Order: sequence, then structure tokens, then C-alpha cells
Amino acid sequence: MATQTTRRSNTRRRSTSQSGRTTAQRSASAKRAAATRRRRSANASASRTRSAARRTTRSATRTAQQRAKAEATGIQAVAQQAQRAVLIPVGAALTARDQVVETVQPYTNPSTAQREVEKLQRRVSSTLRKFERRGNTARNRLERRVKRTRTRVERQVRQRRNRVERTVTRNSRQVARDLRSARRDVGRSFDRVGDVTPLA
Repeated sequence: MATQTTRRSNTRRRSTSQSGRTTAQRSASAKRAAATRRRRSANASASRTRSAARRTTRSATRTAQQRAKAEATGIQAVAQQAQRAVLIPVGAALTARDQVVETVQPYTNPSTAQREVEKLQRRVSSTLRKFERRGNTARNRLERRVKRTRTRVERQVRQRRNRVERTVTRNSRQVARDLRSARRDVGRSFDRVGDVTPLA
């Protein structure tokens, strides 16, 4: 819209300034201007077309690369799984072989075999001493526990015996007092009966 307004104002200026020109000149000038406009329009259209073509090409290239990468990733994953299925048993077999070789190696030479036997004896002796210490610790702990339990039981028995003895002593004193009191009462009753009998 702005370009059309600009063109009209330019045309008006030319027409006012060139009013003294001939019709053929004006017609030729108009044709040149129209040709220039068509050329500019064609150039702009071609530029837009080239830009759209570049964008489409870039997009198609990107899509093709992504598709190729996805396919390659899928193929790599399948290949990796197949390799793992082959490599895991091979690695396990080699590890087992290495362990057997390491175990047998020291016993192939008499001097190294002697050293290995001594090393095993020391290890067994150390393990036995460790077991002995642990057993000794467990025995001491059990003895302490038994001693504490025995002391507690003896204390409880002593306390109960003392309570029973105090109760028996208290009860025997009470019975003795009751007997003495009953004797006195019986003696008094006999004395009263004796006093009453001669009167009859």
C-alpha cells in the first residue's frame, strides 16, 4: 500500500515536471517504468522462491538425517545385543580359565607349592585362634551372666527367708503373748470359781 502511494506521487511529479514532453516520450517513459516494476517484482518473486526452496531443502535434509540416524541407532542396538550375546559367554569362559590358572599356578613348582602350603597353614592357625578368642569371649560373657543371675537369685532367696523369719518370729511372739494372756484369764477364772464354790 505504501509503495503504491509512493509510485503515484512519483508519477504525479514526473507528469507535472514533464508536461512539456511529447506523448511518445511519455509513453516510452511509462513503458520503461512498467518494465522496471515487472523486473523488480520478478526478482522479488524469484528471491522468495529461492528462499522457500532453500528452507524446503534444509528441512528435507534434516528429516533425512534424522531418519538415517534413527535407522542407524536401531541397527546399532540390534548389533550391540547380538555382540553381547556372543561376548558374555566368551568373557565368562576366559574369566573362569584365568581363575583356574591362578589357582593352579603356585602348585606347579615345588618351592612355590611349599610357600602356598605354609601360607594356608598360617591362615588356618590364624582362623583357629580367632575362633578360640571368640569362644573365650562368649564363655566369659556367659559366666558373668550366670554369676549375675545366681547373685540375684541368692539375694531374692535371702530377702524372702528374712521376711519369712521375721514373720514367724513376730507370729510366735504374738502366739506366746496370746497364750500367756489366755493362761492368765483361765487362772483368774479358776480363782473365781474356787472363790465361789465354798459359799455353795
